[in-house]
Amino acid sequence: MTKRKKGIIITSTCALLAGAAVIAELALGGGTGGNRFGRQQGWQNLQKEIFDSAYSEESYDSAVEVPEYEGEPYVILDGNEPAFTEDEMTTTVYEQYSPLDSYGRCQTAEACVGEELMPDEKRGDISSVKPTGWQSVRYENVEGGSLYNRCHLIAYQLSGENANEENLITGTRYMNTEGMLPFENLVAEYVHETDNHVMYRVTPIFENENLVASGVQMEAESVEDGGKGIKFNVYVYNIQPDIIIDYKTGDNRAEDDDEKEAAGTSGAGKVFVESEYILNTSTHKFHRPDCAGVKDMKEKNKKPYKGKRSKLLEDGYSPCKSCNP
Repeated sequence: MTKRKKGIIITSTCALLAGAAVIAELALGGGTGGNRFGRQQGWQNLQKEIFDSAYSEESYDSAVEVPEYEGEPYVILDGNEPAFTEDEMTTTVYEQYSPLDSYGRCQTAEACVGEELMPDEKRGDISSVKPTGWQSVRYENVEGGSLYNRCHLIAYQLSGENANEENLITGTRYMNTEGMLPFENLVAEYVHETDNHVMYRVTPIFENENLVASGVQMEAESVEDGGKGIKFNVYVYNIQPDIIIDYKTGDNRAEDDDEKEAAGTSGAGKVFVESEYILNTSTHKFHRPDCAGVKDMKEKNKKPYKGKRSKLLEDGYSPCKSCNP
């Protein structure tokens, strides 16, 4: 990972107050886009609104075990406990971005967020970056028109990063504003109001060779108060209501009425390509076809599979911990 430290930014009290007043504009380079979590509230109120929601009650062990989208933008992971170690906790601000993988996809981005790292000016142009799976396409039923946004892993309002290809993925408008933004706003409000620091990490989750992430894992923990202020570990779905997305390529189309009725709820984010896996019928693990574990598998236990990953989970199979299919 590339690790960069930011120097301390000295501002006047007036500048800080003015900055607090325009946090919403900095979040997306403009307004909040009608997001239901109001920016005028303090961080404690934001946190209450996010985690008092009925859909925050269930928790899943990891991002690879989450169910398919069922109508809410995110689910809780590992009891809402982030995985930062004691050695990782620091009050020295930094931002760290992983190199793109062999497919050109973003990987984990991490930061220690403090006032020193956060911007005091409006976001710059990021249109030069074309993340994997990017398509410029518009729908009348998508807020703002554009299906895809260039989604920051570490939000601009937290890092001041503009056109950094290691920090931008192809994300739906829904994921950006309804899924990620409430948590980004929460961290920003907390830092501004307390002057404390927050460890922050976002990991895009790509299945197999897909160019568009299925979602992102977001983790955060406040440092000075040992997580009493901010602590979360969530998976945010990269879906768009009423739109079907092919995560392998980024292709997309409007969901028709029959599909909505069959799904039982609109915007299930269905993939209209099937994934290929190798099943071990003895251990009930499933692997990517190129996983090293497949070579060691006994032929009698090896079974090719093409279909939905969720169906395998329903049938009692679990993902290989090495290849993380």
